[in-house]
Amino acid sequence: MEELLGIPLPALTSQLLIGLVNGSFYALLSLGLAVIFGMLNVINFAHGMLYMLGALLTWMGLSYLGLNYWIMLIAAPIVVGVLGGIFERTMLRWLYKVDHIYGLLLTFGVTLVVEGLFRSIYGASGQPYSAPGALGGTLDLGFMLLPAYRAWVVVLSLVVCLATWFVIERTKLGAYLRAGTENPKLVEAFGINVPVMITLTYAFGAALAALAGVLAAPVVQVSPLMGTNLIITVFAVVVIGGMGSIVGSILTGLGLGVVEGLTRVFYPEVSATVVFIVMAVVLMVRPAGLFGKVN
Repeated sequence: MEELLGIPLPALTSQLLIGLVNGSFYALLSLGLAVIFGMLNVINFAHGMLYMLGALLTWMGLSYLGLNYWIMLIAAPIVVGVLGGIFERTMLRWLYKVDHIYGLLLTFGVTLVVEGLFRSIYGASGQPYSAPGALGGTLDLGFMLLPAYRAWVVVLSLVVCLATWFVIERTKLGAYLRAGTENPKLVEAFGINVPVMITLTYAFGAALAALAGVLAAPVVQVSPLMGTNLIITVFAVVVIGGMGSIVGSILTGLGLGVVEGLTRVFYPEVSATVVFIVMAVVLMVRPAGLFGKVN
């Protein structure tokens, strides 16, 4: 059996692919955070809660309404996006002109309330959710058997990330979004309702988090606390990529997932903290992040 630095190649490639799957979740979640911060200048600590809602709504749709995975793949992000829009319109919009800490505290407080509510109903233990039958098999890659569902997660995450980047960076709508955050009065002069545009932007970021939750439901146990630990890592990904950088969030999320997978092979003891080690090194060399704008 071929080896690299004493590690069998099949084990190494398996961890690489597992890291790519984890990186897909990091990329999708950090993308939503980057959209909200880049467009609205809000540090959205509620992102982990929105991720949890996407997964929990998917489980509830199957358990209570008999709705399958494919329906919830569309329905859950829409529902969470609407809830996110309501949250932005009723509470968050009053904090745009004050210090970032107030938005952070508000979103953190709402997260504690929502997670506590669902925890009191369902408890802290996870609920199982099976992958859809169409994606229940495996793909023979020659050196390993890759679950078809995990391949689906990687492909769909990449498609969504690239589509989001294209809309924000290469279309007129994206130009309006960027201009609306920098000079709202000028954009309003063109007849564009900037407050509605801001609400839709937050709703879209919330929907991205919920989509990641739907994709995660068959991979992890669905729990009211599933977003608590993950959101810290995702914030680290966003900081490394550069706060508000769409490209930085996508590339850093995927890259750190792979790095995390490789660390499990070569140095398992630090696999849980390697993201934060990378963050510390990057911030010492480039405080704005790898793709962030230096003022």
